[in-house]
Amino acid sequence: MRAAAVLLVLLALAGCGGTVQVEPPAPAGPAVAACDRLATLLPASLDGAERGTSEPRSPYVAVWGDGTIALRCGVPRPARMAPTDQLQEINGVGWFADPERPALYTAVTDAAYVEVTIGGGHVPGDVLAELSGPVGRMAG
Repeated sequence: MRAAAVLLVLLALAGCGGTVQVEPPAPAGPAVAACDRLATLLPASLDGAERGTSEPRSPYVAVWGDGTIALRCGVPRPARMAPTDQLQEINGVGWFADPERPALYTAVTDAAYVEVTIGGGHVPGDVLAELSGPVGRMAG
């Protein structure tokens, strides 16, 4: 299922226009409240890209540009993340960079895992720096 969601996001990154197809995650437990809060904190524009729409609509998905940046809140722990992996800390939030998918990053927080796919010429460090503020505040 995760592979299908990543594939849909990558298709959007390839330049498909219109509404972006992104499979929404199904957060559980405390992640639901954290993701609901994050949805209210996300910016209208990100790294110069305006907020877009995704299908199916979900409070746990946000896209900017024509899907060049996509966020999914409440995803499972990354399967490739080992307990010994180093996270890249940006503005107080630890980010896991998937070694096999260079455009895929996951924020590792106590409240929820937040997956971000970045493409379209955006600089990952800039996007993650902008998202770290809202992600860091989502737990309340």
